[in-house]
Amino acid sequence: MENATMAGAAGEEETDTFILWVLIWSELAAFGILIGAFLVASMIAPEDFAVARLHLKPGIAALNTLVLLTSGWQAAIAAGQRASVSRRRRALVLAALLGFAFVAIKIYEYSTEIRFAGEAAFHSFFELYFILTGFHLVHVGFVGIVLLIVAWRPRPANVVLVTTLWHVIDLVWIVMFPILYLV
Repeated sequence: MENATMAGAAGEEETDTFILWVLIWSELAAFGILIGAFLVASMIAPEDFAVARLHLKPGIAALNTLVLLTSGWQAAIAAGQRASVSRRRRALVLAALLGFAFVAIKIYEYSTEIRFAGEAAFHSFFELYFILTGFHLVHVGFVGIVLLIVAWRPRPANVVLVTTLWHVIDLVWIVMFPILYLV
């Protein structure tokens, strides 16, 4: 009977891992398509994109990058095999709160940029910019909520699942940041 229970648990873990990787690759594909569209549009209208980029706030985005990476660091602490339950909870809550800080900073950044979105020359740039960053923002907010839910009952398998997804969101931002703000 004990072997059957262990085999069942191993099968569930494999299924959870499989579903996690399906989710991760689907997210990476979706973001890849959006980033690809942005890059293609920037090659079609390089002058308009260069001028539109001048209206972005790379300093705010850099601060937000640090906030998100610090959040990812907390997620890594939570996923550590030797972390106690209280340490996992604390790290997950901190990761979520830093994620919500990212959201707040990004909304502030949007408030400084939205007025330029209506200009005809910048329409394509800002349309793609807001879709791409908005899609990312929704992910940060949603997974931030999931981090809090998992912090309530931080079972190791759930912590690994949510923190792995959180790191994928970090990775996407690390790719997006230079493409949107620095190129």
